[in-house]
Amino acid sequence: MRINGTRQNLSVEPRVTLLDALRNYLDYTGAKKVCDRATCGSCTVILGGKMVYSCSVLAIEAQGKDITTVEGLSTNGKLAPIQAAFVENDAQQCGFCTPGFVVACKAFLDKHPSPTLADVEKGLGGNLCRCGTYAGVRQAVLAAANTMRGGQKNG
Repeated sequence: MRINGTRQNLSVEPRVTLLDALRNYLDYTGAKKVCDRATCGSCTVILGGKMVYSCSVLAIEAQGKDITTVEGLSTNGKLAPIQAAFVENDAQQCGFCTPGFVVACKAFLDKHPSPTLADVEKGLGGNLCRCGTYAGVRQAVLAAANTMRGGQKNG
């Protein structure tokens, strides 16, 4: 596997999910195991350029594909635009769903660099936040999109 740009060799049973491989064998703990049914989005990673729920993908299916976790979004200690926007827009409360949301937002912005609020609402419908930070998350996505297009940061 190639995780966050680093090649990782791993030998696991065929039944091990990508989420369990990341968390239990490779110590990438950003993706969270919450529902374990591919319904909440807390385990979201980018696999081969596509957003996936890592609890519903077998590790063996990830062979030879690039995997990006929340740990791989920052560069040289500097937050990625979406990470900074989450902080600036209070888009996290308890923080449990935040890593999955951040990765989902990154994947969404990769495909939709100039979204409208309606686009964001529709595009992130697969991630749940029990604390209800949806307004902050939506604003964070719009702010990050602006920053990524060369606009000024909020604040």
